[in-house]
Amino acid sequence: MDPVETLIIEATQVFGKIHRPEHFTDHKHCCECAEHDETLKAFTPETITREALGHAGWDPMTFATDTGFRYYLPALIRMALTKKDDDYYIDQFLSQVTRDGLRNSRWVACTAEERAVVLKALHVLLEERTEEVDNWLDADRLMQAIEIWSDGNGPN
Repeated sequence: MDPVETLIIEATQVFGKIHRPEHFTDHKHCCECAEHDETLKAFTPETITREALGHAGWDPMTFATDTGFRYYLPALIRMALTKKDDDYYIDQFLSQVTRDGLRNSRWVACTAEERAVVLKALHVLLEERTEEVDNWLDADRLMQAIEIWSDGNGPN
């Protein structure tokens, strides 16, 4: 089986154990948080679209709680591994997994098993999408993400 397909199946199984949160953001914080919460509440990891995740300047995942992020990780991994050209998602995915560097809240929130799946996804991006990652100038952030998610010396 193709490494991308294999990883998507694994991510779905591992993160599929996470219960859907009632809210995905601090929805009472502001209108933008409320709007992003409504967007994320309208989908599941199986149904969310690339369009719903917007762009770097308007990405609901940026405002998602760590639980909401983990709930949607199978979809984020799927999009990072499969979307190309105008639907390229690797840049936004990398922003989500590198935020605040080592031991960021997203990394801390994940179990060791979940971290291993994210790390596998990053390695598949490195192996399968190198040219595209280079063309979009995301190689440094991909290497940073691999460094962050390779660190197994934390909680969980």
